[in-house]
Amino acid sequence: MKHTESKPRPALVVLTLVIDIVLVLAFALSGRRNHDETLGVIGVLETAWPFLTALAAGWLICRLWRQPLRIFPHGICLWLITVAGGMALRILSGATAALPFVVVATLVLALFLLGQRIITTLLLRRTAKA
Repeated sequence: MKHTESKPRPALVVLTLVIDIVLVLAFALSGRRNHDETLGVIGVLETAWPFLTALAAGWLICRLWRQPLRIFPHGICLWLITVAGGMALRILSGATAALPFVVVATLVLALFLLGQRIITTLLLRRTAKA
């Protein structure tokens, strides 16, 4: 028997994608701030682009538009692709990926990408009950 799930509203898909992008930018901004690097738009984008590119790939590979808030397997897949792809792109572009950075990026992006899905789901459930 095939399990069917309702298609999410386009607004929810767009909102979830925008939040993901903002959170990856916040990750890059906080990293630059903690390392006393310039906080200009170009600098933040220079740090964020590998992770934003991997985030976009993750959205496509995991087909997140189908269930943008689902933690497993969609959110986990997105998180892992964003971290691994972002690190790979950083290294390929000549930047570093020291072990402490990999650990921090993995944890922060898990908190951000998975946490936003948990919070958004809880808020939607709460509003649906009201």
